[in-house]
Amino acid sequence: MVEQAAHSISINGRKQLVLEGVRHVGSFDESEIVLETSMGALILKGEGLHITHLNLETGSFAAEGFFNSVQYVESREKGKGKSLLKRILK
Repeated sequence: MVEQAAHSISINGRKQLVLEGVRHVGSFDESEIVLETSMGALILKGEGLHITHLNLETGSFAAEGFFNSVQYVESREKGKGKSLLKRILK
């Protein structure tokens, strides 16, 4: 397996997003995309969102739509036995 690239995010005009360091896509629809990155869970919110590129081997991800929010989520409950992504998605 190829080592994942360093984490980076680029947003162009709130319409195009390119992200490196993606490990897993938890869920997605037209208004929200939940990702697990090398820097923690990331929630993208907006309108008309769709994934245009995804390669989990290299960690690259691209999406288009109108982005309203980009939020990193930190875990405050350490050692509870559930991954952060599972707690977010419940």
